[in-house]
Amino acid sequence: LPFPQKLWVMAESNQFQSIWWSEGGKCVAIAEELFKAEVLGKGRPLQIFAMQNIQSFLRQLTRYGFTKIQRDFQRSASLPEFLAEEAAVSAHSQILYYYNSSFKREHPYLLEKCKRRASLKRRAPDALEMDERHPCRCPDG
Repeated sequence: LPFPQKLWVMAESNQFQSIWWSEGGKCVAIAEELFKAEVLGKGRPLQIFAMQNIQSFLRQLTRYGFTKIQRDFQRSASLPEFLAEEAAVSAHSQILYYYNSSFKREHPYLLEKCKRRASLKRRAPDALEMDERHPCRCPDG
């Protein structure tokens, strides 16, 4: 499965304690330390992602259009979300919240719109071509 689909399945699953839906299914919450051990840790029987580094995982989120959001200290209204947040807080881990308009609990069909963005390295040659087609028109040259 592509990255967003894997993430969606994990958030939906009761198998993982480190990732869950937050904000009524509009955001994904990740308990960073627990996620490192539970999902990215070495020696996992089932390797979900090809990475073992949290920074690589967070870069993937960004490449797929996820935005880190700051969460206010108001607790979730739903019991499962509240319990997941409490468990993460009690484990002394930082909870990261990520939002993507095409990544919502009740709307799995939106995952088709969750595409990987082109990297900056791929854009650089295009920018150079644009410069060649539109030379500088300043007096100096």
